[in-house]
Amino acid sequence: MPRNEGSLDRALRVILGFVLLSLIFIGPQTMWGLVGIIPLATGLMGFCPLYRIIGLNTCPLKKQS
Repeated sequence: MPRNEGSLDRALRVILGFVLLSLIFIGPQTMWGLVGIIPLATGLMGFCPLYRIIGLNTCPLKKQS
C-alpha cells in the first residue's frame, strides 16, 4: 500500500485516535470511543482507504529526475 497521508495529517490522526480512545476510560465512558481505532490505525500506517477512493493524497512526492 503506497502512503497517501502527509506527516501533519498522520500526526493529527494519531492524536485524534488517542483522544477518542480515551473516551472509553475518561469522560462519558461509552463504547463510541472505539471509533478512535480507525484514525489511529490509518495514522500509524500512513494509508487511508477513503483517500484512495476519492483520489486525495496529502503525502508529498519526491521529484524524480
